[in-house]
Amino acid sequence: QVQLVESGGGLVQAGGSLRLSCAASGRTFRNYAVGWFRQAPGKEREFVAAISWSGGTTWYTDSVKGRFTISRDNAKNTVYLQMNSLKPEDTAVYYCAAKSDGTLDIRDPRLYNYWGQGTQVTVSS
Repeated sequence: QVQLVESGGGLVQAGGSLRLSCAASGRTFRNYAVGWFRQAPGKEREFVAAISWSGGTTWYTDSVKGRFTISRDNAKNTVYLQMNSLKPEDTAVYYCAAKSDGTLDIRDPRLYNYWGQGTQVTVSS
């Protein structure tokens, strides 16, 4: 079983930066893609970014492209989400999730097998 723990959330002013971390235990991330999703009050869970097991391929939703960067350090079993130029609309609970690499539709949360507990990101205007 893979257990995921997010950290790094908090309160930041618009234009600021945060770095989220997703640490895995129980098993390594070997052969797993990792994604970040977010959910704001009253809204559906939304895909944010994902990274392949090798780290060689990344995906981003259009609203964060150019501002957010996903990366991973497999030796540390950790995935990061660097968030720059934050906007109030980025406010949400952010979740990391893992799925078997190679499965279809990297953006579909239904295909992810393991989820963290979430970390709150609040961006003030």
